Amino acid sequence: MNKETEQLLLAFEEWTLFVKTLIRLEEKTWNSSLEKGKWTIKSIVSHMMLWDRYFYKEAIEKIALNQQITLKHLDFDEFNRKAVEYGNRTEPSEIVDKAITYRHKIMNDIRGLSEEQLYQRYVDPENRDNVFYIPQYLKDFIWHDQHHMEPLKQYLAGEGLL
Repeated sequence: MNKETEQLLLAFEEWTLFVKTLIRLEEKTWNSSLEKGKWTIKSIVSHMMLWDRYFYKEAIEKIALNQQITLKHLDFDEFNRKAVEYGNRTEPSEIVDKAITYRHKIMNDIRGLSEEQLYQRYVDPENRDNVFYIPQYLKDFIWHDQHHMEPLKQYLAGEGLL
């Protein structure tokens, strides 16, 4: 694996390291919002975990098994609504365990790919405009991680919890 990809994976792993620190939070904190009317911490972590699960099952795992990817353009609002519902009915420890598990599965499978597999552009046969490219996926989700992680860190630090 080349140095750029390994650096992307190290940045991609930062989310799991952060999520591990959340396990010690009290239920009250898990159910608190960063701002009035915004998602709870539990909802944010559920949202992240479910995106990882989706991309693992529909793309990364399929690529590792030499199968056709099955990614679809999703209704983000519906996906996120379901993530909030999932978070509301699931214990924080389970959410954290699954967040770490799916992120590690993604990383381990990517590390096991050949250079050819890593840099191939995977096309959905049902929608030729839907192209999945692993390096871009990693970059996009590192940005997504930071988009959620930085406000969480600021909030928790402000509450004296980090």
